[in-house]
Amino acid sequence: MPSLRYLQPIGRACSYGKRPPIRILPPIRSFPRRYPYRSAVPPLPHRSAQQIRSLSQTARHSYNPNKWHHPHDDPRYKLAQAKPLVTESSLGRFARSGTTRTVAVIAVAAAVLFYFSNMQTVPVSGRRRFNCFSESFVEAVAQQQVKRIVWEVEHQGGRFLGDWDPRTRMVKRVMARLIPVSGMEDAEWEVRVIDDPHTANAFVLPGGKVFVFSGLFPLARTEDGLAAVLGHEVAHNLAEHVAERMSGSIGTDILLGSIILLTGGLAAIGTWALGNSALDLLFGRPMGRRQESEADYIGLMMMAEACYDPQQALDFWRRMERQQQLEPPEWMSTHPSPATEP
Repeated sequence: MPSLRYLQPIGRACSYGKRPPIRILPPIRSFPRRYPYRSAVPPLPHRSAQQIRSLSQTARHSYNPNKWHHPHDDPRYKLAQAKPLVTESSLGRFARSGTTRTVAVIAVAAAVLFYFSNMQTVPVSGRRRFNCFSESFVEAVAQQQVKRIVWEVEHQGGRFLGDWDPRTRMVKRVMARLIPVSGMEDAEWEVRVIDDPHTANAFVLPGGKVFVFSGLFPLARTEDGLAAVLGHEVAHNLAEHVAERMSGSIGTDILLGSIILLTGGLAAIGTWALGNSALDLLFGRPMGRRQESEADYIGLMMMAEACYDPQQALDFWRRMERQQQLEPPEWMSTHPSPATEP
């Protein structure tokens, strides 16, 4: 039996033996009391399985259609980065191709043939012009314009004067003398007087649709002055100026559309704005002044044939000029200056 001196507690001095005292260690657990649950077979991935977001991820912001998470999704970014549909290299290859030259020659020949086959002579003045639209087509377009004008007047709270009104009867008397000398007796003429004392204007749409604003009567004063305005507007229909301007816009639209197709992107917007203004100054306004001078000449001939005083036309345009006070330059307007009129 060993001596009890070796069973001395830890920390007590052992001065009478060489062997170290026995250390009593705390008991060690070899197995945990509770096992964590783990699946023996992991679940197979499935497409319809819901993905659970971990707690470490930040919350997703609410959807905002005006806030694009990526610049490439912004339509404005796509518009700014748009490229021309036709590049310079492809355009060069297209121009050097023999097939292109053949097609271009055929297209130019067809355009020239189409242009000269639709040349007409303006009545009374004898001017040659290009017109590819029929009278029935222009009248159908004008009929839609009549409906729009009537709707706008009624929608804005305006009204048309009745047939019993002296001003309406005055317009009908003047038209009854101008229509027989115009050669357009077969048209379905309609007279509408708009009650607007602040507007001095009148126009006649294709098909015989006459619109007169009540503000024109103080300037016209007499039936001769009113005949000067209505004769001018009827002359536009007699010369088919509306169809002529529609025909003239075909070439400019093709030219402007080709330029826009070649530029593309944001440059197309600038090309459209600048090109439209330039074409209007180069072709639209000069053509408008030529047509206005022609309508003045035809209108004076109609006034004289209807037994109205042509001198009243000059007096009317002078009164109109004094009312306008600020007259635009002649090159910016469609109607020639009264000082330069024949």
